[in-house]
Amino acid sequence: MNEFTRDQLPSSLRQRHPRIGLVLGSGLGGFIDRISVTGTVAFDDIEGLPVSAVPGHAGRFVFGTIGGVEVVIAQGRVHLYEGWTAREVAAGVRVMAALGIQKLLLTNAAGIVNEGFRPGQWMQITDHLNLTGQSPLTGGPHFVDQTRLYSRSLRQIFRARADDLGLSLAEGVYAWMPGPQYETPAEIRMLRTLGADAVGMSTVPEAIQARALGIEVAGFSCLTNFGAGMTTEALSHEEVMETGQGAAEALARLLEASFLSE
Repeated sequence: MNEFTRDQLPSSLRQRHPRIGLVLGSGLGGFIDRISVTGTVAFDDIEGLPVSAVPGHAGRFVFGTIGGVEVVIAQGRVHLYEGWTAREVAAGVRVMAALGIQKLLLTNAAGIVNEGFRPGQWMQITDHLNLTGQSPLTGGPHFVDQTRLYSRSLRQIFRARADDLGLSLAEGVYAWMPGPQYETPAEIRMLRTLGADAVGMSTVPEAIQARALGIEVAGFSCLTNFGAGMTTEALSHEEVMETGQGAAEALARLLEASFLSE
């Protein structure tokens, strides 16, 4: 299931032994400023790893420590709408798995579907809707249970630490849509009927892949804007980037106060 092994990775990666992996979504690259960086490796230095051309996705692995724990951070990701398959989208997770990560934290910028949420707030993902018809496991009988895809124990830790810090942390269901266009007002109403609280164009294939490889998963959506039709404002990538940049510090505080500091 994983075409990457430690021995096949560049020498700059083989000497690394991170315990935790993170994937940063659009506008969240500023999170890097909060860690003690020990090295970087560009995605295009790793054979077989796709590289994104989307603004806000730097396309590199950043190695460092948070609270003394060694981490690897994927600063950027690729998406279906760029022409990649779901398996290619999840390739970065397989690289991190080859490095030996035990836990994976996935972040994204998402549109609001739940009318009770607000822009700038973080939502902890409790479950997801895969509305793309694609899976990173396609190609074999990989019948992986998805009942508790997003770790309940990790969610409890993050919830407790968020309460301690006074951070507003919502919880809800993330809907994966293919993009690249934003959803229509009718699609937002459909998603709300289906039980979605937020919607975006990433994260789900990475979560599925990580769970299939036995990695514990947590997911966070930075709620950057209301979905189409919920306000009179037009949607833009610039708004997504700006809101994400402002929310990165809150996520860093939450992770520093959680298991990363143990």
